[in-house]
Order: sequence, then structure tokens, then C-alpha cells
Amino acid sequence: MCSRQFVHIHNHTEYSLLDGANRIPDLVSRAKEFGMPALAITDHGVMFGAMEFYFECVKKGIKPIIGMEAYVSPTGLHNKRGKEDSENCHLVLLARNLEGYQNLCRLHTMAALEGFYYKPRIDRDVLKTHAKGLIGTTACLGSEVCQALLNGDYAHAQWLAGEYKEIFDEGCFFVEMQDHRIPEQAQIKESLIRIAKEVGLPLVASNDAHYLCRESSEPHDALLCIGIGAQVKEPKKAPRFSTDEFYLKSPEEMEALFHDIPEALENTLLIAEMCDLQLSERRAPMPQPMLPEQKLSAEFLAEIAEQGLKERVKGLDERGWERLRYEMDVIQSTGFVDYFLLVREFAQFTRSQGIAFGVRGSAAGSLVSYCIGITDVDPLEYDLTFERFLNIERISMPDIDMDFEDARRDEVIRYVTERFGQDKVAQIITFGTLGAKAAIKDAGRVLGYAPSDTDKIAKLLPNRPGITLRGSLKEPSRDMEEKDRRDASDTAEFRMLVANDPDVKHIVETALSVEGLARHAGVHAAGVVISGDPLVDYIPLYRGNDGQPVTAFEMGILEKIGLLKMDFL
Repeated sequence: MCSRQFVHIHNHTEYSLLDGANRIPDLVSRAKEFGMPALAITDHGVMFGAMEFYFECVKKGIKPIIGMEAYVSPTGLHNKRGKEDSENCHLVLLARNLEGYQNLCRLHTMAALEGFYYKPRIDRDVLKTHAKGLIGTTACLGSEVCQALLNGDYAHAQWLAGEYKEIFDEGCFFVEMQDHRIPEQAQIKESLIRIAKEVGLPLVASNDAHYLCRESSEPHDALLCIGIGAQVKEPKKAPRFSTDEFYLKSPEEMEALFHDIPEALENTLLIAEMCDLQLSERRAPMPQPMLPEQKLSAEFLAEIAEQGLKERVKGLDERGWERLRYEMDVIQSTGFVDYFLLVREFAQFTRSQGIAFGVRGSAAGSLVSYCIGITDVDPLEYDLTFERFLNIERISMPDIDMDFEDARRDEVIRYVTERFGQDKVAQIITFGTLGAKAAIKDAGRVLGYAPSDTDKIAKLLPNRPGITLRGSLKEPSRDMEEKDRRDASDTAEFRMLVANDPDVKHIVETALSVEGLARHAGVHAAGVVISGDPLVDYIPLYRGNDGQPVTAFEMGILEKIGLLKMDFL
């Protein structure tokens, strides 16, 4: 079988929090090793890793297929009455094109902000409204179709398949086949093939990859147990998968599993060909500042900056005018005129409300910022450098960090939301990860070791930011960077214990497999994004700690796609 005759269309990364163990660079690299032309990301109910995955695939020359494995509520996403409404079924959704990506973002947002009930949920009604540009599959044993078959209701399973066929565009709904050597999959295999034939649906094969290789099965068990607080030796509590087959298999392995239904393999390539999503050059528009009638942004900024220069700079001379002209030239050529006017609006509102605020960092080096009232420090008087803030040689979004008094920061965010519209403003998500010490403690706990034992191991690691298990296990050498050499020098006792104690080695090896994985989602302490268009046209939104909308992408990704980010500290 040619190694280009199969594409994995159902894969979970670490952003299927405490369920998927695939790190995105490793997942994409393995697909590249297999010679696969494309790869999909389908995390449980979320698109957290979608853009990181997209950029990594582009970098490695693989076509990215952006999707998610949605949770579908059979009783309706707005019903939240009890256990019955907490039940959900799985459905794989893949974006064929830009319209599909935007619909996927909308579904993700609705699931998190409207349908959330234990998990983010959609239903078939909202899917009908937002199915254009999407491919759907029946997913795993947890899907509506498969559940109906497992319950012995073939007629209902067939009806559901027909219902989904009508929801999606022609040829865009597939019956998904999986084989992890699980009895239930074998039990419904022929029924799925029969449904596909009777309803007129294509078959497609997948492997629902949650980890990278077969050897990662045990560490994945540990990750699942970390998620629910169980121990791996408690079979009734531990949520482990029933086989070790949920990894990114080679094309040859997939052919061996599905040799009797070759069209299911071939249709993975068909799906890859159907998907053509270009996001690299797409940029969200900057919101527009308030301008006097018939004034252009550059003209207005120059006008108020010149007026401010006359009013605020003591002993004004030609040096001041030259500096102002220079900064204005840089601001205009880099396209950040509107940014300065917007930040000026925030500063004006803050002052008008009597809210104490200040600006930290390199923004104090901008004379324009001083002249238009963003900062209160004269950079001419203190000989501050503008280029540290904005440089024509290294164009990046200016970063004006504004500090507000603690008790009134929410007033500023509320003003920004009312000024630009609730659909155009959101706070920014962050992801807590498993650090070195936490990974050791979690690994020891799920493996059944006493907390006192794992504490002793963890205390051998230095209390420094950025310390890693991988780095701590390296012997110091001259070719190391100074920080790495210092870390390695301080962890000699840790390495000795790992080398000489099999139990410690077991704990640390398990901890290594989960170290650095995303553990939970939170909200950035300061970051707010503002767009000129509705955010869901560009990114999915998620649910913050108190139900408020937050971006589903981290700050670095938001900057890459050109969203205006403000730090309201």
C-alpha cells in the first residue's frame, strides 16, 4: 500500500484536556514520517489547539484539517434540568473551507456560552443553521448512530443517519468505521456498513488517536486517572481505554485493519481533498476610533499630537518637533495610527471617571503617547528611547500596558464592551500546564505511592521558574546554555535517585510523559481582545470562570492573526 493512501481524520491532542496526550508538534511530525499529505485535529468539544495545529502543519508541509469532536445534546442544548439532559453524543465536524471554519467557530461558541451543561454542547437544530462548509462523520461508539445500534434499535440508527445526511451538504456526511479490537465495534460493524449502503452514505476509516504510539498507552492511562483523581490500579474507578490501540497508526496498520473495506481508507484522501482552508494570511480588522466629522485618522492624530506638544512640553524647541515628526512617520508607516487613537480613548474614559491608572513599560518612550495624553512622562525630559517601543525594522503590534486600580478595572472592561459591542470584545484564555513538580506528585498519586514519597522526590528539584524534568535528568556539560548547566548542576541528587531506585524511576518516567501538557483552562489576568468585526468570524469563543466569553486561543495565537490585544492590568 502506498504511504500516501491514508489520512487520519480523527485525532485528539493535549487540548482534549486530561484525555488526549498528543503534543501537536509530535503528532504532526509523526504524520510527516508516515508520508501523509494531510492531518486533522478533532479535540473533544473545543478548538483550543486549532491554530497552533494549523501553523505547525503548514510549517511541516502537511495540509491541516481543522475540526472538533462536538458534543451533541439529544434533548436540546438549552435543556439543563438533570441527569437526562447531561447525556451527550459525539459527532466529528471538519471545516472544508472558510465558511465551514466560521460555522465551526460559531458552533463552538454557542456550545460554550449557551449550551454548556457539564460540557459544551450543540444540538441538531443549531447544526442545521451552521452546517454549510462542514463535513460530518458518525464518530466513535459514543455517537447517536452507534449508541442506537448498541441499544438494538437499527431503525432509529438508520433514521439518524438520514437526518444527518440532510443536515450537511451533498456528499459531506460519512459513516465512520473504527477498529480498536473492542467487541462493541465488531458488534455494530456490519450494521454501519448496511446503513451506509441503504442511506447512500460513504464510509470512512479512522483510529481516534489519543496518544502517539502503542507504548504511550500506559502513560495515557495515568493521564486519564489524573483527570478524575483515581489510581491506575483501581480498575472500577480508572477510566482507562479497554485496549492499547488508540494511537496514530501507520497507513500499513490501517490497511491491515480495513483491508475488507478499502473505500473507507480511500475516502480519507477524499476528505483531505475536499478540505481547502487557508488561514495564514487572514487578519482580523482593527476597531475604528471615534473621529471628528470628515477627519481621517492620521490627520486627527497629527493634529492632537501637535496641540499636545505645544501644551505639555516645557521649553519646546526644534528637537521636540523633529522627534514628533519622526514618531508620526513611523506610526503611519507601520499602520498603527488607529491603535494610538483607541488607547487615547481608553485613557480619556479612565480619567473622566476618576479611575487611577498608569502606563508601564516602553510606551513611556513615545512622545506621541505623551502628547495625546496616554502617558504622563515627558520622554524628552528623561531622554527615553522611542525605538524600544516601536521600531520600523521590527514591526510588531505596540504594547501599551495600562494599570488600573484593582477595584475599578471591571469598569474599564465594561466601557470597552459597551463601546465596541459584546460580540467584538473578550478576555483571553490561558492554559495551566503540568509543571515538573506537579507532574511528579500527580504521577506518584495515580501510581499509588504515598504523598510523602513523591514530596521527597519533588523537593530535590530547584524552586526556579522553567525547571523541567527533561532538563533535570541531563548531565551538565560545557556546550549547555548557562541556565541549563545550572539546572543540571543543581539536580545531581535527583538524577542519582532516579538511577538507583526503580520506584522513583517509574514515577519520573510517568511524570515525563505528562509534564507540560495542558491541564485546565483559565482566564488571563490582564488580556482583552477587541475586533472591528464579530470575533466569531475569526476565532471561537469559550466560557470563562464566571461564564463570561473568553477567546479559545491563547495570546500568542491572537497576535499572529492580528487581533488587537490590550493589557488592562
